[in-house]
Amino acid sequence: MFLQQLLNGLTLGSVYALIALGYTMVYGILELINFAHGEIYMVGAYLGIIFLGFFTAIGLTSYSLTLALFLTVLLSIIFCSSYGFTIEKIAYKPLRNAPRLSPLISAIGVSIFLQNYVMLTQGATDKVFPPLFENSAFEFLSVRITSIQLFIILTAGVLMILLRFFVRKTRMGKAMQAVAQDKTMASLVGININTIISITFIIGSGLAAVAGLMVAIYYGLVNYSIGYIAGIKAFTAAVLGGIGSIRGAMFGGIILGLVESLGAGYISSEYKDAYAFIILVIILLVKPEGLFGRGV
Repeated sequence: MFLQQLLNGLTLGSVYALIALGYTMVYGILELINFAHGEIYMVGAYLGIIFLGFFTAIGLTSYSLTLALFLTVLLSIIFCSSYGFTIEKIAYKPLRNAPRLSPLISAIGVSIFLQNYVMLTQGATDKVFPPLFENSAFEFLSVRITSIQLFIILTAGVLMILLRFFVRKTRMGKAMQAVAQDKTMASLVGININTIISITFIIGSGLAAVAGLMVAIYYGLVNYSIGYIAGIKAFTAAVLGGIGSIRGAMFGGIILGLVESLGAGYISSEYKDAYAFIILVIILLVKPEGLFGRGV
């Protein structure tokens, strides 16, 4: 029972970590909480259903399911990254020098707009993800591990490692670190601040798209409101790990997933969504800078 709940929590936490990375990257660069980020995750789930449905209709899934899934993931990332890029240019860039409250209200407005946009275009009822995958399972130490759980954990792990490598080792990643430390000095040494900000939104939105697609595969159902709760939980994960810390977002997401799963298994599943808020309150009271954040 305990090991099974740990596996379930690790699966859920991997998704939270991917979404939390978008929050923490944007905050690290702009010191802005992008509350529309959860809706990008939701859009990614819907795009997965739309593209996979299209490939099924033209017979590509019958020819090669792997190719269809790869194209679905790729197109979902491209579209969601475009959404993130556009949102930054329209809703945030004009308010870059405005009081802190203005971009925050703009972010909430974008979140509400995207929710209603998807509801009007896709309907208010749940959408079913095409059951194309055989969810095989095997047991190890009395723990039932499904192929979809394994896929989610491995995919999230690879993406987080690649992001860590990108930020630490590449020229663009070092430019992002420089902008996060001091925008004025970064611009003085020739770094294009606007380009770095756009890339940050693009990367974060791409990760959210993958998270949305994985959740659609895992649960088999999506609706226009899933981004709100997932966004709040991912924000909690980012705060738990230390908002602005990429490593913190990764560990915060995993910890939150484990706490939620263990709480649902041993306390009550009816309050599983409340555990994130309880953790958020405790962290803000006890250690507001988070596990890997710095008190400034």
